[in-house]
Amino acid sequence: MYRGKDRPHRRYPRFQCEFPVTVSLFSGEAHRRLDGRCKDLSAAGIGILIAEEIPLGEVASVAFSLPDQTESWTVRAVLRHRRGYHYGFEFLSLAPQYSKVLADYLPRLKRADSD
Repeated sequence: MYRGKDRPHRRYPRFQCEFPVTVSLFSGEAHRRLDGRCKDLSAAGIGILIAEEIPLGEVASVAFSLPDQTESWTVRAVLRHRRGYHYGFEFLSLAPQYSKVLADYLPRLKRADSD
């Protein structure tokens, strides 16, 4: 199923959200910690603006706190797509309590379906 001419239909809607994110990469023996900003969020992943080069398929630890929430999250995620410095990470294993928080939190946000 396709949305528009050449865009695949997404399984989960994305929502506009902005907050700081820290991405930790573990490539071989090297460890990199990158600061970024969330651009969009879904039940299955997060879009992050990062001014660095990251290869597709990279597995990372993504740390953040949702706006108006006190709990810090650290989630394992894999880099699925990139457009410029906008990186799309898919959550690998989201704890059930995080899934519930997202299910309650996301519908309050504006949809981010334009890009």
